[in-house]
Amino acid sequence: MVDATYPRLAIVTGSDSGIGAATAELLATEGYDVGLTCHRDVSGVQETRAAIEARGQRAFVETFDAASPDAGHTIARLADKLGGLGVLVNVAGTGQSVKAVDMTYDDWRHVIQTDLDGPFLCAQAAAHRMISDGHAGRIINVTSVHEHVPRTGSSAYCAAKAALGMFTKVLALELGEHAITVNSVAPGEIATPMTGIEESAAYQTERPGNPLGRVGHVNEVASVIGFLASPRSTYVTGASLTVDGGLTLMSAHGHDQPSGAWREI
Repeated sequence: MVDATYPRLAIVTGSDSGIGAATAELLATEGYDVGLTCHRDVSGVQETRAAIEARGQRAFVETFDAASPDAGHTIARLADKLGGLGVLVNVAGTGQSVKAVDMTYDDWRHVIQTDLDGPFLCAQAAAHRMISDGHAGRIINVTSVHEHVPRTGSSAYCAAKAALGMFTKVLALELGEHAITVNSVAPGEIATPMTGIEESAAYQTERPGNPLGRVGHVNEVASVIGFLASPRSTYVTGASLTVDGGLTLMSAHGHDQPSGAWREI
């Protein structure tokens, strides 16, 4: 049997802001040393690093392009700096708002490379390290509600997130014998730089078409990731956990409701 324990050593991609930063800081509070990545926001990732070190944990930083064929090498380098790897959280991603008939092939490929190829390479590198070290592990892919439901103007994003969700399930089948669990977390509308909503406004930003009536906070996503990263989730693998305030339940009503009238019979 594979050793079911794993080191409190984690890598979180896209940890310069938003969900990635919140996840890295949460893991640090639970005793993890954390490898961090950023694409361009060096000051942002250094803030995350400082927050982790203030919690008494080690933090290491690498610049990272999820669309690069070398993405997996970044994971390997951070694992070497950490001295091992127990948890990988794939957060880094991108998106575009343009109809499929108007999208250039280069733009399509950039989204697919960033949101699908990058997580594949990172997960592969992480799995190699966990297997070679002979212990259990956790791989968590942050997808989106659009892993499950389509959205006009987001063809490449939806395609990549849906594919990443299915890749997660296949990888869960393949890595189970090594006691490595693989799951996805599918956020809805969360207050992040990507959505253009300030974190502090999450609980006050109303969304009448969402059953909980508001935008989500990054900590609400990070807490679910933290559960999947922990020994508390030993028997959970191949799952997709939506963190969306009930947004995906609204397909029959349409989530862009101007009021809460949909609640009436």
